[in-house]
Amino acid sequence: MPHSNSEEPRRKVRLARGASPWLLPTLATAAVSLARSRRSGKWAVAAVPTTALAAGMLWFFRDPDREIADGRVISPADGVVQSIMPWKDGRTRVAIFMSPLNVHVNRAPLAGTVTSVEHIPGGFVPAFNKESENNERVVWHLDTELGDVEMIQIAGAVARRIVPYVPAGTKVEQGDRIGLIRFGSRVDVYLPEGVEAGVEVGQATVAGVTRLDRD
Repeated sequence: MPHSNSEEPRRKVRLARGASPWLLPTLATAAVSLARSRRSGKWAVAAVPTTALAAGMLWFFRDPDREIADGRVISPADGVVQSIMPWKDGRTRVAIFMSPLNVHVNRAPLAGTVTSVEHIPGGFVPAFNKESENNERVVWHLDTELGDVEMIQIAGAVARRIVPYVPAGTKVEQGDRIGLIRFGSRVDVYLPEGVEAGVEVGQATVAGVTRLDRD
């Protein structure tokens, strides 16, 4: 007999590391507003937006567990494939746009060793804009079974901080959490020469689940 939903294992949903500078003040404000709303009509009015904002922050900074899929290269980000572009050196860039509604914890697209993590300051135009390539970003290089694989986290118009979780020299498994981008943003993955993209522009992706390459 098939298992009922109550018998299925529940996957944990945690809060993303690096969320506290934004999350804690919002939750504290909401808690104060709710506590004082019992004695003051003005605070009762204020409690509505502050509570809604706190709920939104909790949703935004969610970090669910994932069952990592099989595949040579898997998506590092939740979002939508924005573009697929061949590069002059033979690689293919897959750009994934992340809206504020997506999970913003990024995962390793392949197993390997992180050889470099470089933070590059820049602007903050919307992540869907072509000029976003000049935004604040973190460039990752991983030594994998396919050779060097480059991944770039790009901040958006609202995001002002990218939070790497692991330093250079760290060995990671495919699908491991490696960083967070606060609010709307983009993640680019450069498929090595000879690896064909298996996704299409406009396709939704799930970090750790969607396969990016084709057999």
